[in-house]
Amino acid sequence: MEDKIRHLKEIIEDSKNIVFFGGAGVSTESGIPDFRSADGLYNQDLGREVSPEEMISHTFYVQHPLDFFEFYRDKLIFPDVEPNYCHKALAKLEKQGKLKAVVTQNIDGLHQKAGSENVYELHGSVLRNYCENCGAFYDIDTILSSTGVPKCDKCGGRIKPDVVLYEEMLDDDVVNGAIKAIGNADTLIIGGTTLIVYPAAGLIRYFRGKNLVLINKSVTPADNDADLVIHDSIGEVFRKVMEID
Repeated sequence: MEDKIRHLKEIIEDSKNIVFFGGAGVSTESGIPDFRSADGLYNQDLGREVSPEEMISHTFYVQHPLDFFEFYRDKLIFPDVEPNYCHKALAKLEKQGKLKAVVTQNIDGLHQKAGSENVYELHGSVLRNYCENCGAFYDIDTILSSTGVPKCDKCGGRIKPDVVLYEEMLDDDVVNGAIKAIGNADTLIIGGTTLIVYPAAGLIRYFRGKNLVLINKSVTPADNDADLVIHDSIGEVFRKVMEID
């Protein structure tokens, strides 16, 4: 493992345009449960006739808004979590001018909380919420402090979290920005993702750079194509690489 840590350090030192592409494994080390693991959200028995996947679909949101928001507040918002070593390392690399962008499938806003500025949130963020009628912005506290279906205090419209639900399209501007960043990178570090969730996972095919690095506890479909593969905790890997206390 030490040889791989040393190799990753060398890659980072030699790189001028790094992009990080991350998934749920980045957030689990901050205490946020993932979706697909044995203990993940999708495998929880919620005592309901519908699955967790169905409950975060656009159809369910429209047809059962009260149940949706009850589930959303309970299972998808974690206001007290803090960035881990991975988030902090990426923010440090951005400040050094080496990391040009973070592309994330997570909706928790922890990259920004750690200090990263150029973040492409493919699936949106729980920190942003908008009135479906007038477009007024509301922060996460509005959702947490509300009961039932949150309503706009300006026009009475329903407030919708700015997260991409099943059956909804990804934001074109976010996707295009992520594609451009990945396409310009000399190093792409992929971490905390099994690379099975599309269309997000398909973005890595735009990488044409020199170094493809994969950091994940389990194997991924792209392992054989990578220049460096590390099967370990992504937070611990970055802690050692960046020597963060």
